[in-house]
Amino acid sequence: MSTPATPRGVDPSPTPGPRDRRTAVLAAGAMGVTILLWASAFVGIRSVGSDIGPGPLTLGRLAVGSFVLGLFLVARRPAWPAREHWPRLVAIGLLWFGVYNVALNTAEQRVDAGTAAMLVNVAPLIVAALAGVVLGEGFPRPLVLGGLVAFAGVVLIGTATSTSTEADVWGVVLCLVAAVTYSVSVILQKPLLGALPGLQVTWIACTVGTVVCLPFAPQLVADVSDAAPASLWGLLYLGVFPTAIGFSTWAYTLARTSAGRTGATTYLVPPVAVLLGWLLLDEAPPALALAGGALCLVGVAVTRRGAGRRPHPRPEPVVGPDVALAADVPPVVDAPAR
Repeated sequence: MSTPATPRGVDPSPTPGPRDRRTAVLAAGAMGVTILLWASAFVGIRSVGSDIGPGPLTLGRLAVGSFVLGLFLVARRPAWPAREHWPRLVAIGLLWFGVYNVALNTAEQRVDAGTAAMLVNVAPLIVAALAGVVLGEGFPRPLVLGGLVAFAGVVLIGTATSTSTEADVWGVVLCLVAAVTYSVSVILQKPLLGALPGLQVTWIACTVGTVVCLPFAPQLVADVSDAAPASLWGLLYLGVFPTAIGFSTWAYTLARTSAGRTGATTYLVPPVAVLLGWLLLDEAPPALALAGGALCLVGVAVTRRGAGRRPHPRPEPVVGPDVALAADVPPVVDAPAR
């Protein structure tokens, strides 16, 4: 009996090819950069926030990020986005770069860092739910299970690092606003990355956020005038690295990975932030926080199960030799009667 032929266009191997593996490695590396830079932002915000208010801090950070991204974009000169892309671009800039940052910066002045981490990190779960329904990504079991495990790790970190017995109501509300705006923005951004370069999407959204935050300009000038040099360097760092570079590497990863899995990977940010605080600010984490970080690692690892595999091709029916040979012979068409 002959071996059934593999249908054209179907890879007989379920394992990824070299190009797929290279793309997966680059996306993982880009996400690693994002996690490290976004985690460092929490350390930077704590040091800069004593001299610069939440709104001015957001404006200064976004202005620096927009300028740096604009320099890279001028060198590449991509085509201008089509008209139908602009509503999403403006919404991302307004929600994620504007509302999210102001809400989070303000919330961290009302609630402690541990409480803020617990509340804001409901966002990856919201992203997974919205991606499953709106983007049609479904609800893979590893993603759901791993996301819940990682969130449990964040709760442990938040519980261990919380310094207050009562949470300010408005601080809680602002944390939840930050989580929702972040989640909605990811869902809006994902389709754009199939049509536009990630660098362009990031620059336009960052620039829109800068424009939205311009009412904070007078206060920014006043705060910067009185700020210590270390705070000014910190503001510059936040604009160049966590904003310009971090959001660009995020867009690179999101364009090549499902929104649910990309969002779940950000559960690594809290434990990395704890480690950076330990190394840079000599803030020794409690044992419970370290246990929560380990749980985050386990949860993210579970969400990545099967992320790089190709689906197996559907098995072809086994046929006899006569039928198999006949399948390779072009059909005979009767000549029309003369």
